[in-house]
Amino acid sequence: MSCSCEKSGRRKSCIEMVPIFSTLTYDEMMEVAKITVPRSYKKGEMIYMAGDKGEKLFVIHKGQVKISRLSPAGKEQVIRILGPGEFMGELSLFVCKPQTDNAETLEDTSICVIDGEKLKGIMAKYPTIAFKVLEELSHRLDKAEKLIEYLGSHDVETRIVETLLELADDKGEVVLNMSKKDLASHMGMSQETLSRKLSYFQDMGWIKQIGHRRIIIVDEIGLRTLI
Repeated sequence: MSCSCEKSGRRKSCIEMVPIFSTLTYDEMMEVAKITVPRSYKKGEMIYMAGDKGEKLFVIHKGQVKISRLSPAGKEQVIRILGPGEFMGELSLFVCKPQTDNAETLEDTSICVIDGEKLKGIMAKYPTIAFKVLEELSHRLDKAEKLIEYLGSHDVETRIVETLLELADDKGEVVLNMSKKDLASHMGMSQETLSRKLSYFQDMGWIKQIGHRRIIIVDEIGLRTLI
């Protein structure tokens, strides 16, 4: 088996980490593992780009991957950030068309690449895999529709405040798993706008910024007045 890591005293394949394969037996998972090839990428590398040939399912073994699209004007929109056990490229399993988005690593990343055509054969043998993929696609579609609605009905300050409150832990600390540039793109604004608003929030005494990835919510009540 190609992709594996040590866990609980035995080798655990990345296939076992993926929810869409969770209903398979170990032997059935190994059948999927036989059509899987491991690949490693350095931080900032492109796994695939819009227009590339599809026909593969990419499973993240370790690391983080940013999925994004470019507008006709060249503006990047971050669609989602994926981590270990999550997958991408699934549309190519159902529609014979090139990739429509870009996949870029946010840190050193290991990927398990599954042959799409051979996986289709296994999906025909084990229909639960296809149902799981469709279930995940439905969740992603639902999130996309909610994001579109959210961006259209909330102003910039509201978007930032609600995102900070959502990401904060019990102590009011936010540790970003992406750059502020990517966070701004995901919220539908420029990095400059996000930085300006965060600086304003800090000047008002509502938050405290520590480095590039940490934000402490000092006055939650003050922040909520903007919603």
